Amino acid sequence: MHMPARPLSDSDDRTVEIVDVPEASRFEVRLDGRTVGLADYLRTDALVVYPHTEIDESLNGLGLGSALARAVLDDARERGLPVLATCPFISAWMLRHPEYRDLAYQNRSRVAD
Repeated sequence: MHMPARPLSDSDDRTVEIVDVPEASRFEVRLDGRTVGLADYLRTDALVVYPHTEIDESLNGLGLGSALARAVLDDARERGLPVLATCPFISAWMLRHPEYRDLAYQNRSRVAD
């Protein structure tokens, strides 16, 4: 998965891209080619877990975290994988965006203590 480079905003000529780096098990947010954020993942044939995300604090408020969340969740949807979001940011983002709630992993175990 690779989100094509796009301008950060209409008034900003910096470019943002989000790239899957499978050898590192993470997505990276790149601003003008420099890695400024990431979302670690654990991916199996049955689900994808997002345990941790981070964005360079000096870039807070630019929408990079939301762009990252949308990209990783779109990737899970394309792969047909439910998402176990143990990362508080991804989990909260999914709750605020109902169009992604259907991706939330549901434990279907019938095991009882």
